Amino acid sequence: MSTQSITVEGMSCDHCIHAVTEELVKIDGVSNVNVTINPDGPSNVDFDADTEITVADLAAAIDEAGYTLV
Repeated sequence: MSTQSITVEGMSCDHCIHAVTEELVKIDGVSNVNVTINPDGPSNVDFDADTEITVADLAAAIDEAGYTLV
Protein backbone atom coordinates (compact mmCIF):
# COMPACT_ATOMS: atom_id res chain seq x y z
CA MET A 1 0.00 0.00 0.00
CA SER A 2 1.25 3.47 -0.82
CA THR A 3 0.09 6.98 0.00
CA GLN A 4 -0.57 9.12 -3.05
CA SER A 5 -1.34 12.82 -3.36
CA ILE A 6 -3.37 14.80 -5.86
CA THR A 7 -4.36 18.44 -6.16
CA VAL A 8 -7.99 19.42 -6.74
CA GLU A 9 -9.34 22.79 -7.90
CA GLY A 10 -12.61 24.29 -6.67
CA MET A 11 -12.99 22.85 -3.17
CA SER A 12 -13.96 25.16 -0.30
CA CYS A 13 -16.11 23.40 2.33
CA ASP A 14 -17.07 20.20 4.16
CA HIS A 15 -19.52 19.30 1.38
CA CYS A 16 -16.60 19.40 -1.06
CA ILE A 17 -14.59 17.06 1.16
CA HIS A 18 -17.48 14.61 1.40
CA ALA A 19 -18.16 14.64 -2.35
CA VAL A 20 -14.53 14.02 -3.31
CA THR A 21 -14.02 11.37 -0.63
CA GLU A 22 -17.20 9.55 -1.66
CA GLU A 23 -16.10 9.36 -5.31
CA LEU A 24 -12.49 8.40 -4.61
CA VAL A 25 -13.34 5.46 -2.35
CA LYS A 26 -15.45 4.02 -5.19
CA ILE A 27 -12.17 3.33 -7.03
CA ASP A 28 -10.96 -0.20 -6.29
CA GLY A 29 -7.95 -0.08 -4.00
CA VAL A 30 -8.46 3.47 -2.64
CA SER A 31 -8.87 4.02 1.11
CA ASN A 32 -8.10 6.52 3.86
CA VAL A 33 -8.84 9.71 1.93
CA ASN A 34 -7.64 12.87 3.67
CA VAL A 35 -8.51 16.30 2.22
CA THR A 36 -6.82 19.56 3.19
CA ILE A 37 -8.86 22.52 1.96
CA ASN A 38 -6.87 25.51 0.71
CA PRO A 39 -9.31 28.44 0.42
CA ASP A 40 -6.81 30.44 -1.63
CA GLY A 41 -6.12 27.83 -4.30
CA PRO A 42 -6.09 24.12 -5.12
CA SER A 43 -6.66 21.71 -2.23
CA ASN A 44 -4.52 18.69 -1.37
CA VAL A 45 -5.98 15.20 -1.31
CA ASP A 46 -3.98 12.28 0.08
CA PHE A 47 -5.14 8.68 -0.07
CA ASP A 48 -3.85 5.17 0.33
CA ALA A 49 -3.87 2.84 -2.65
CA ASP A 50 -3.12 -0.86 -2.71
CA THR A 51 -3.11 -0.98 -6.53
CA GLU A 52 -1.96 1.30 -9.35
CA ILE A 53 -4.54 4.07 -9.77
CA THR A 54 -4.53 5.74 -13.18
CA VAL A 55 -4.74 9.48 -13.69
CA ALA A 56 -7.80 8.85 -15.87
CA ASP A 57 -9.58 7.07 -13.00
CA LEU A 58 -8.68 9.85 -10.59
CA ALA A 59 -9.77 12.58 -13.01
CA ALA A 60 -13.08 10.82 -13.67
CA ALA A 61 -13.81 10.47 -9.94
CA ILE A 62 -12.95 14.10 -9.22
CA ASP A 63 -15.01 15.24 -12.21
CA GLU A 64 -17.98 13.16 -11.00
CA ALA A 65 -17.71 14.95 -7.65
CA GLY A 66 -17.89 18.28 -9.50
CA TYR A 67 -14.28 19.41 -9.26
CA THR A 68 -11.12 19.45 -11.36
CA LEU A 69 -7.96 17.43 -10.96
CA VAL A 70 -5.00 19.78 -11.36
